[in-house]
Amino acid sequence: MLSSQAYDIAIVGGGMVGLATAIGLAQANLNVVVIDAQSTQAVSGEPRLRVSSINKASQRLLEHLGAWHYLDASRATPYQKMAVWDKDGFGKIAFDASSISEPSLGAIIENDAISYALAKRASEFDNITHIENHRIERIAFGEREAWLTLANGADAEIESVSAALVIAADGANSWVREQCKIPLTFWDYGHHAIVATIRSEMPHLATARQVFLQDGPLAFLPLYEENLCSIVWSVPPERANELLEMAPEQFERNLTAAFDGRLGICKLESERHAFPLRMRYARHFARHRLVLAGDAAHTIHPLAGQGVNLGFLDAASIIEVIGELHDAGKDIGDYAQLRALERWRKADAMEMIAAMEGFKRLFEGSNPLKKTIRDLGLNLVDNVAGLKTVFMQQAMGNKSSLPKLCR
Repeated sequence: MLSSQAYDIAIVGGGMVGLATAIGLAQANLNVVVIDAQSTQAVSGEPRLRVSSINKASQRLLEHLGAWHYLDASRATPYQKMAVWDKDGFGKIAFDASSISEPSLGAIIENDAISYALAKRASEFDNITHIENHRIERIAFGEREAWLTLANGADAEIESVSAALVIAADGANSWVREQCKIPLTFWDYGHHAIVATIRSEMPHLATARQVFLQDGPLAFLPLYEENLCSIVWSVPPERANELLEMAPEQFERNLTAAFDGRLGICKLESERHAFPLRMRYARHFARHRLVLAGDAAHTIHPLAGQGVNLGFLDAASIIEVIGELHDAGKDIGDYAQLRALERWRKADAMEMIAAMEGFKRLFEGSNPLKKTIRDLGLNLVDNVAGLKTVFMQQAMGNKSSLPKLCR
């Protein structure tokens, strides 16, 4: 048994962001351990409820990491079009990838399928140790290194690890962030997101659709069968409880009506789940020997499906900066070296948080002036080719400050 092991980097959390970061750092010749409280499983059978809209920048990252080709193509759904409209107004906008000579705008993929593809790729590296089904009991930071003790170390091949840098990618309720007493700026969006898999009467035609209702947005995301969609319905908590307690037939009628019958009659193909929506923004994204990544650093409204893409930008940025520090022979865990990375990630996160908050405020409620402004705005973007192209490029994740792996 190995009681203790030293690494360059210890990543806490083996989800999408944690594994992507591990692979990129391993490619940069760093010795990495990933400690995951859960295990990664192959995805089969019914669609998983948690899916993500992977934009082109994130796709390029996954391709550069060598993980994209491990995705089960039969479960990934490239979408060529997007349609957005205001239910009780005249505003609408439609995007089509062919108008900018692109094969697709992005892809809808189950989160677990992405994690599994990344885990398969990670298993090919001799300099990645992936410890699954183990939690951390203690974490301590010294001047030259950090130490992590596994809670069930007696059952593990490794009981404790040391590293020059710890990357916390352990989710919105990050244990590492909590232990390090990093405060959060946060607010409750006053909404719960209902997720479910729906079978529609009409085919989705590889189109992602979103309607803005008086009490929140409803998105239909196309899945790998032509009549299957994943929905994300953002509503106030009381309304969420009503919708969850409805008989399936009553819920289906409410859903079909809310969606203007765009895909005909909608039938439930899964259970309904709801989770509260909160904005979280860590006051510090880095400290001495520590970097926060993904949901551990920030969570945003799922309005435009950008949460996981923002997390992948974190991964690519960390890989780039830490790789350069390592190549230059510098201390990869020294906070003085990490401050530029922290500023970069904070700026990107705040830009996205502000954009989502602006969208949310503009599209909520039934104030006549606000409705007129948003309807005119949607139609303006829809009818001005140059403006529309800018919005499409933003939706695809193409912007000037991208990390190298996302270009």
